[in-house]
Amino acid sequence: MRSAYGEALVDLGTENKNIVCVGGDTTDSLKTKKFGEKFPDRLFNVGIAEANLVSIAAGLAIAGKISFASTYAAFIPGRCLDQIRNAICYPKLNVKIVVSHAGLSVGPDGASHQQIEDISIMRSLPNMNVLIPSDALSVKKLLQKAVKTSGPFYMRLARPSTEEIYGSNPETNFDIGVGNILVDGSDISIIACGTMVATSLKASNILKTEYGISCRVVDMYSIKPIDSDLVCKCAKETRGILTVEEHNIIGGLGSAVSEVTAEMYPTIVKKLGVRDKFGESARDEEIDTLLDNYGLSPREIVKNALALIKSEKR
Repeated sequence: MRSAYGEALVDLGTENKNIVCVGGDTTDSLKTKKFGEKFPDRLFNVGIAEANLVSIAAGLAIAGKISFASTYAAFIPGRCLDQIRNAICYPKLNVKIVVSHAGLSVGPDGASHQQIEDISIMRSLPNMNVLIPSDALSVKKLLQKAVKTSGPFYMRLARPSTEEIYGSNPETNFDIGVGNILVDGSDISIIACGTMVATSLKASNILKTEYGISCRVVDMYSIKPIDSDLVCKCAKETRGILTVEEHNIIGGLGSAVSEVTAEMYPTIVKKLGVRDKFGESARDEEIDTLLDNYGLSPREIVKNALALIKSEKR
């Protein structure tokens, strides 16, 4: 995802000279260094000063630029919510916040850097759009949409390499406020975002091959605005919804889906994610075990899907 971001930023910057990028000593890790190498007068590395980073991005947007602000998710929004709220969202400036190292899969950096509250924070801000791509192609496609759409955006990327979801179908459409059905099914719906989309596809395959359960898998890459029509379609056509996210279950994707169903078409919604606790350190080779411990493995999704179907029958 990070490499795709760096490549897309160069391509977009070549097409539009008003695109600038502000970073905070993570330009190597975020791959925005590539943009700076091609456009040295349009990349601003402000060091470890995230509140200043966001404020500078806002100032550039006021001057007519399309500003990208990038560092780790633990630092944006972690250290500068006030600036994001008042300097970007309140005046509805054209700032695109793209962060990486979100969720538990940061691994060795431990709980202090495992950002699991950001979706909730950013989703609650007026005027802010929230996007969570699931693979490299969706990063590039969604960045193109974000650049063409005026106003604040928050895009959340993961640290580890991710599996291809759309690699064999590069013509897939990505619109703001829409989700994609990757696998159709009639028994249960799994609505996932980010790294959990690939995990949910594996769970769907297990449910089909081992239990004969027809499972719909939705990539809900647009968290805000959310695809209310698709959520209602899942509520109407399947016997329950599982939401899966590498984030606290409070305020994230599961909450957004529950808000739609509660108001428009009530159904059972089971939220899978971090259950209101902090993460733990794990070596890179232990990340799968860490995710399993937090209920975010294919087998844990399968277990919860079976339990949901069983409870629905009663």
